[in-house]
This record gives sequence, C-alpha cells and structure tokens, in this order.
Amino acid sequence: MDALLAELQQDHELQTRAALLARDEATNEESRAEGKYDTRGQEAAYLAESQAKIATELSDAITFYRSLKLPDSRPPAAIEVGSVVKVERPGKPLWCFIGSRAGGTDFTYEGKAFTVITPASPLGRLLLGKKQGDTVYLVARGKPQAHRIAETA
Repeated sequence: MDALLAELQQDHELQTRAALLARDEATNEESRAEGKYDTRGQEAAYLAESQAKIATELSDAITFYRSLKLPDSRPPAAIEVGSVVKVERPGKPLWCFIGSRAGGTDFTYEGKAFTVITPASPLGRLLLGKKQGDTVYLVARGKPQAHRIAETA
C-alpha cells in the first residue's frame, strides 16, 4: 500500500503545482485579453480549475487508501476491493490492485508493475466476485478476449 500511496502523493504534488501555475497565468496582468478573440486568460483559468479538481480527487484517494482495511494475507474466497490479482491476457500478464479510487494509476511494488483497477471499469466489474482460476471475457476491438485469473491475494 505504501508504494501506491507514494505514487498518489507524487501525482498530487505535481497536479497541485500545475494548478497553481495555471492560476497564476490566468490572473497575470499579461494574460488580459487584447481583443475579443484573445482567450489565453480564460483558457488558463479552465486549466487551473481542472487541475485543481484532479488534485482534490487525488487527495481524496490518498485519504481513502490510508484508511482502507486490506483483506487477510490469505487469498480471499472471491476478488474484492483490496485484492491483488494477476490476470493472464493476450500480450502480457497484468498485475492489478482492486481499488475504488485512482483507477489507472500505475505503481511498482517488489519489482512488479501494478495498475489500480476500479469496480467502475469494464475489467474491474468482471473481476469482482471471481476466484483464482476463473476466466472472464473482455470485449476489445469487437472480439471477446479471455482474461484468466492466475493469482489472487
């Protein structure tokens, strides 16, 4: 969990700095419109607002993961939030951490690359409640592709 929290904290700091820079750009005297088609200041304000929203979402995710109770160290009977899953799929295997926030976040733990998969994602919906050895089918490019659950923890 520490590796995920470190990645989220780093992303949060980056987004916060970016939001502050965009806000400064939006409020800078040099960003005042020089004509009715000059929208630099307005664009910077929209960017600052979006980056601040992402920073807030990351802060919420950090708070959530700090308080998340992980399943016991033994593999759970079924995949749930907090589970670690290795999915064998076309191409290469995917190590997933099932979490309800910060979907798509990549982090490294003990030399393995993990991706946070949320229950709101197509793969996350399919994985919840399944067990090691089960196969789920995710449609990609109009064709169902087998994703076998190789390991759970």
